[in-house]
Amino acid sequence: MNEAILRVEGLEKFFGGLRAIDTLDFTVAAGKIKSIIGPNGAGKTTLFNLVTGVFPLTRGVIEFQGRAIHGLKAHAIARLGISRTFQTLELFGNMTVLENVMLGRHSRSSAGIFSAGLRLPGMQKEEKEIREKALAELQFMGLGDKSSGGATSLPLGEQKLLEIARALATQPKLLLLDEPAAGLNMRETGNLSETILKIRDRGITILLVEHDMSLVMEVSDEVLVLHYGRKIADGLPRDVQRNREVIAAYLGEEAEDA
Repeated sequence: MNEAILRVEGLEKFFGGLRAIDTLDFTVAAGKIKSIIGPNGAGKTTLFNLVTGVFPLTRGVIEFQGRAIHGLKAHAIARLGISRTFQTLELFGNMTVLENVMLGRHSRSSAGIFSAGLRLPGMQKEEKEIREKALAELQFMGLGDKSSGGATSLPLGEQKLLEIARALATQPKLLLLDEPAAGLNMRETGNLSETILKIRDRGITILLVEHDMSLVMEVSDEVLVLHYGRKIADGLPRDVQRNREVIAAYLGEEAEDA
């Protein structure tokens, strides 16, 4: 059995009087794909923001590779090996496709993007390596021939792949994907499914928030279901799919006795 790379225990998050995450416990096994599903407002993106340090938690524990990370700043968590994408694309439209990915790679450089941008002595070699690594991620995502174009000139499906390429450029051990299939057609979603599996095959653990159930069931090793911030199911996709409380949550009905 794979060791847990991420452990969440007793996690709670309040926004004023609203409980967005309710005493949540779960683990993510290293090298696996775990999906988080649930109706709108279930707390899925809030959970991502807690794991990545965007929001402070109210109570509980978040551990990454056995180390407590709650309370760390977002940049410190990223440097430990957690990267993410966003529901709303966060691309830099005034930069090329390649430059967007290089930004991710700069977070792993010894001197950072500002020293590189100033062309300080000794940075040229590292800048060349950053460019080569960024190009390699674009090739991996099937965007190698688009590297010189503007990032926002790409169609939506390729912009989503670009954002994943930039996240991969940070060399993550855990990749959080927030609704990557939103707005994609069936062909694009099929390509995305293959890409997610290829990323997993590189040894990168994936935590996926997604509404497309066909994608979730195809790629997931485990599925966690949230409803109003509370865990109502956590297990194999086929078991979760048949869970009566999950069905009731999605239909907005009370589960009836058999």
